[in-house]
Amino acid sequence: MSSSDASTAVKTILIVEDDSGIGEFFFEAIKQETPYQALLATDGYQALKLVHDIKPSLFLLDYSLPRMTGLELYDRLHATEELEDVPALMISAHCPWDEARRRKITCMRKPIELDDLLQTIDSLIA
Repeated sequence: MSSSDASTAVKTILIVEDDSGIGEFFFEAIKQETPYQALLATDGYQALKLVHDIKPSLFLLDYSLPRMTGLELYDRLHATEELEDVPALMISAHCPWDEARRRKITCMRKPIELDDLLQTIDSLIA
């Protein structure tokens, strides 16, 4: 793929959210309100499997996930050379601000406004 092909390719956001209602809301909002493609995983292990086949342009992570936190997932994703430059947006009612800041993760506190979410996504992918 040439660099011009890469710049015109549809960018993908990997959403990792265990609450199906919230995950579907994010998925549909991204699909309907942005030019981006969205994939939804319900836990960190499912997300780790998905990244074998795709390289997302953004990780949208919940902090409170089953079996591993959003921070643990971020660390595992970023330990992979192909994914180390992918930005992350963590959305949680209890965002670990200091840990997120150290990792350069953008945090947003639930509940969030859709417009704020979409603007933040655009700024991280641009």
